[in-house]
Amino acid sequence: MVVPLVMYHGPDGTWSAPRRVEELFDLPDEAEEKEVWRALVPRFEYLLDDLTAERAEALMARPGPPLARLAWLVLRYGRTEELANRLPAWTALFAQVNAAPGGTENLTVVIRYLIWVGDKTSRQVTGQVLHSVMDARQAEELMRSYGEQLIERGHRRGLKQGLALGRAEGLLRILTVRSLLVDEQTRQRILTCTDVATLDKWLDRAVTATTLSEVWEDPAQ
Repeated sequence: MVVPLVMYHGPDGTWSAPRRVEELFDLPDEAEEKEVWRALVPRFEYLLDDLTAERAEALMARPGPPLARLAWLVLRYGRTEELANRLPAWTALFAQVNAAPGGTENLTVVIRYLIWVGDKTSRQVTGQVLHSVMDARQAEELMRSYGEQLIERGHRRGLKQGLALGRAEGLLRILTVRSLLVDEQTRQRILTCTDVATLDKWLDRAVTATTLSEVWEDPAQ
């Protein structure tokens, strides 16, 4: 038997999607007819653990190993403005996770998540917590390793955005030279496109296109 469970920790409020398949069917409004039809549609339902509806105290009190409770807290507050202020209160949990078998490896996963989703302040506080629960050299290596990954990710993202912007501006220039009228909506469509492959296709078509529709669509189709 498989029991479906959704653990939600989204940044946009509590879970609001239907939890049963039957809720997706548009049944008649009349109560009597609705009950007849409801008996004939699948009722498949999943369990929901909505972390956004839980307070830190409740998550701390849940049964389970320290790693599970720390993971719940990190998922619950990782993308909120409260993270930096709450991290010091979890120092004991960090220490328990680190002291358990395989603790360093497990803590590494938690730290990686915090570095990737947190802001500069929360990353600084994360480093302070790490220094209080493990060897200073280990803490420095861990923070530096993932800090470098974060910088590299930002560099790659900036490079990709730069390539896309360059192609978008080149496409606009070609359309202008070929006297194809570019209204504001079309201009924004081009400038907001971040997929380099798509922009390359548009550029290739713009060289011979006589209308804007030929730029968006492949004539061979």
